[in-house]
Amino acid sequence: MHVCKLRFICGLPFYRFFLMFVRCFPNISSWEEVSIMDEKNIPIRTYQVCNVMEPNQNNWLRTDWIPRVGAQRVYIEIKFTLRDCNSLPGVMGTCKETFNLYYYESNNDKERYIRENQFGKIDTVAADESFTQVDIGDRIMKLNTEVRDVGALTRKGFYLAFQDVGACIALVSVRVFYKKCPLAVRNLAQFPDTTTGADTSSLVEVRGSCVNDSEERDVPKMYCGADGEWLVPIGNCLCNPGFEERNLECQGKLRRESFCLPLIYIFL
Repeated sequence: MHVCKLRFICGLPFYRFFLMFVRCFPNISSWEEVSIMDEKNIPIRTYQVCNVMEPNQNNWLRTDWIPRVGAQRVYIEIKFTLRDCNSLPGVMGTCKETFNLYYYESNNDKERYIRENQFGKIDTVAADESFTQVDIGDRIMKLNTEVRDVGALTRKGFYLAFQDVGACIALVSVRVFYKKCPLAVRNLAQFPDTTTGADTSSLVEVRGSCVNDSEERDVPKMYCGADGEWLVPIGNCLCNPGFEERNLECQGKLRRESFCLPLIYIFL
């Protein structure tokens, strides 16, 4: 079993990184930075919006610039809570139970203003669990975790944005990461850490290099899969004369030497 490697570009639990978020279009945004207590009475910082009484909501929250660091496809993990519209009186038709996730690629790490139509939509995100007034009274935090991905990225970095269209929602944390196939040795060839490709089905061909004291027999290759696992090893290396394969490397053979006991003369 090969373990894929996740490389985190950034993590944004809001109690630590809340300054990395800015309100887009401040004249129409109602996102607020709020500290709440979780189920263990630990304070956490969130961004919340709950304009469920009024129609046609369009509230945006945007991250700071996130460097791509060579990744072609990134994954966004979002943790959030969402209010059950049926538990709110008088909001039928205006209350929503989804929000939209967007991104904008840029080489500029200090974009001051990005127009709404410049963002590309990643997905509409819905909650598996929504909370009610009873849950609030019992201090039950029904935390949802959703992961989305986007690619193929080509610029130096990107911004993420969250669009509220009338939900009662609190964003608790956001993590952005990409996948790599970890350094591996197969058939006496070493393959370096390799970032996965741009598509969810892409295979990245990687040529291996023979370990010390070995030579190529057939060109060693492997493919880095989109899930971060190595696939289809091809070719191999062989240990040089005087060496043998042990523990994924070539080690010198033990020399066998004969030892003669010295003659002992006993004079009677």
